[in-house]
Order: sequence, then C-alpha cells, then structure tokens
Amino acid sequence: AEQHGITFAAGLALSGLVPVAAIYATFMQRAYDQIVHDVCHQDLHVVFALDRGGLVGADGATHQGVFDFAYLRHIPNMVVMAPKDENELQHMLKTAVDHDGPIALRYPRGEGLGVRMDPEPVALPIGRGEVVREGTDIAILSIGTILGRALDAARLLEARGVSAAVVNARFVKPLDEDLIVELATRTGRLITLEEHAVMGGFGSAVLECLASHGLSGVAVKVLGVPDEFVDHGSPAKQLDAFGLSPDAIADAALAMRSRRRSAVRQAAIAPAVTPMREERTSHGAS
Repeated sequence: AEQHGITFAAGLALSGLVPVAAIYATFMQRAYDQIVHDVCHQDLHVVFALDRGGLVGADGATHQGVFDFAYLRHIPNMVVMAPKDENELQHMLKTAVDHDGPIALRYPRGEGLGVRMDPEPVALPIGRGEVVREGTDIAILSIGTILGRALDAARLLEARGVSAAVVNARFVKPLDEDLIVELATRTGRLITLEEHAVMGGFGSAVLECLASHGLSGVAVKVLGVPDEFVDHGSPAKQLDAFGLSPDAIADAALAMRSRRRSAVRQAAIAPAVTPMREERTSHGAS
C-alpha cells in the first residue's frame, strides 16, 4: 500500500497536482525505493507528511518512528523538517505545499501542546533555524517537539551558572550551517537533541557540518534513541530512559563543561613538559 501510494503521488505530481502523502514515519520506509526512484530522481513535488514521528508509546515496538531522518536526509533533492509545535506544523505544511520538489515533514503522535495558532499559515525560509534562547557557554540544538525539554534544561543550567543557548533547528536537511558554525565557534560546545535514532540522524548531520567546516575541536554530545529497537511504553518514560529528561540534558552539559576545563588545564601544562623530554632525549637519557 505504501509503495503504491508513493508511486501514485509521483503520477499526480507529474500531472501538475500537489499530492500530500500522509503515512506513519515507521511505515514510510516500506516505500523507500519509490521515494528514491519515482519521486526524488525526477525531483517531483511530493509532500511527505510523516505521522507518528518519534516515540509513540502505546502503539508498540513496530510503530516507533525513529528512523525517518536517517532514511530520508541522504537522498538528493529531499528537504526534511520537523516542527516544534502545532502552530509551526501549519507553517511547515504551507512551506511544503509552496516548495517545488520533494519535501518531508514529521510530527508526533498525540495531542498538540496547546500553543496559540496564527490565523494564517506562512511559508518558512528553507534551511533556516530559530534561536529561541540566547546563551554563551553551550548551545543546545533541538529538532522537533523535544524543544520544550531543551528549554527546561537551559533553565536548570542557568540556576547552576551556565548560560545555554537553545535552537529550534526546524530543518534536518538542509541544515542551517551558518547558525551551527556560529554557535560552535562562539561556545565550543554543542548538544543535539532528537526523538530519533542517534545513528544517521540530526546529530550526525550536525557532526558532518562541523567536519566539513574544519571545526574538529568543538565538543559535541549527541542525545537521542540508542542503537536498539524501542519497546512498548509511554513516550515520556522512554525519553527519560534514553537520557532526554531536562535533568539528564543539563547533567550532560555540565559534564562537557568539566571535561572542557580539564582539557584546557592539560593543554596549559603540556608545553612546559614537552621541551624537557626533548632535552633529555638529546642528551641520550632514556
């Protein structure tokens, strides 16, 4: 059914329509071949609306939508995005309908957050993130509705004397590379948060971005779903179990700060030790 649905959507796009293919994130992978060959190879305007993106709780092990970033973001011509709340979701749907090419948006199972809805949806600039909290010591890069936990963690860090910037990334592909590089250069420490497998997901994309810009010295902690299948359980409990509670995020940030200071102290000591070793070696000492 999913394979036929995507090929049918490709045919509708070729006919000049704008099809929205709404399929569970965990079942869209059944149509991977059709996404690649029938849609993206032809750069067709098909909107992929991925329901149940992330952890789904009572739906059980087969319905956990934690692989979609990875199986979509590497396909040429594809745009991948995830909203922070239901208001941004309507803007992303408008963005997807206006965009000329393959584009995917994923949203979670369950209720909205109850935020105020703008009266009219507007298209967002493709590949642009949003700084929702300024900070100078560390940057927390969040994708999707897990943003609320990022903000809670930033408040916990503020109480501990740590200034944390929080970013609503919005786009997994294309990334807002300018924003990521600026924050990485300014703070030297990044944490990425996602309701998705850590392998191949948003955090991996951020690491690739840093590597391409030669920023290998930036400390990065990637938080998400580990390399295992997720069983039945409430999403809140599952997030906590995977180290995605506000307390765990704040603890990870504090640990990064501590390690960074230790590295700085070691770097300060190293120049005084190295010449002594070279001098002893030059005199034949073992």
